[in-house]
Amino acid sequence: MITPDGPRDVTAGTAAGSVSTRAQPAGETGRAANLGHAASARERREVIAALLEDAERVSVTGLAERFGVTDVSIRRDLTVLEDAGRLRRVHGGAIAASRGRRERGYAARARENRAAKARIGAAAATLIRAGDVVVFDSGSTVAQVAAHVPGLLRRSSGITVVTNSLQIVDEVGSWDNPHMICLGGLYLPEHQAFVGPQTVADMRDLSADIVFLGCDGLTLETGLTTPHVLVAEIGATMAARARKVVVVADGTKVGRRGFTPIVPLGVVHVLITDDCADAAELDRARELGVEVILA
Repeated sequence: MITPDGPRDVTAGTAAGSVSTRAQPAGETGRAANLGHAASARERREVIAALLEDAERVSVTGLAERFGVTDVSIRRDLTVLEDAGRLRRVHGGAIAASRGRRERGYAARARENRAAKARIGAAAATLIRAGDVVVFDSGSTVAQVAAHVPGLLRRSSGITVVTNSLQIVDEVGSWDNPHMICLGGLYLPEHQAFVGPQTVADMRDLSADIVFLGCDGLTLETGLTTPHVLVAEIGATMAARARKVVVVADGTKVGRRGFTPIVPLGVVHVLITDDCADAAELDRARELGVEVILA
């Protein structure tokens, strides 16, 4: 199994005046070592932009240490560079502008109905028990479940996490010594997830206590749906390998017919949504034996 590597941050854990672990080309990146604390704001910004060409990510803390300036000065630099279209700000630093474009679709979806998704995630996290093997699908609402896992379960002896989602890897990776299995495969930037034959094969070798699935649509006729056939394939495999299938979807997804099916509604044990969901569709789900929780 493959653990996906995040973008390398050349500013983290390096001494001031050092630029990268790679040989430096001529130009702005190569001049970085000579700038040090004496760099002007304009020179700093050119070096920051050059660093992102090499590493894709820089951190505010690392840059402040490198140039001997305050975090406030570095954040101002990053803002100027973002306004110029040369990078994209993220929590704690910045990423290359090209990577920002790839992630924009996912980020936009994550911002939609954010409060409802947070409530749904918090409600879903209460279903996790100590010792569980927990599978997290990709998707912004599923990511909220991981973000709300109680502190006691985040320890190495708490739960085992299985996921194909880069966002979940980032979240769980920040826990104290987590036990996590990362499913490798073909990376889909728009979904921030790994899919394909390798992902499916990895998942088929595992069994889980509970899986949290997301979707872009949910009806009695079409079941759970998603825009991408490979995302649907891994979701179906996850559902088949878990003893309990929990769907987390904000109310705008309930009653919507999406592009391709993941699993029929009849295989779902619990649906967690919010009170704006189509009431008639929820009643039909209950008639199938699905437990419906409104967050």
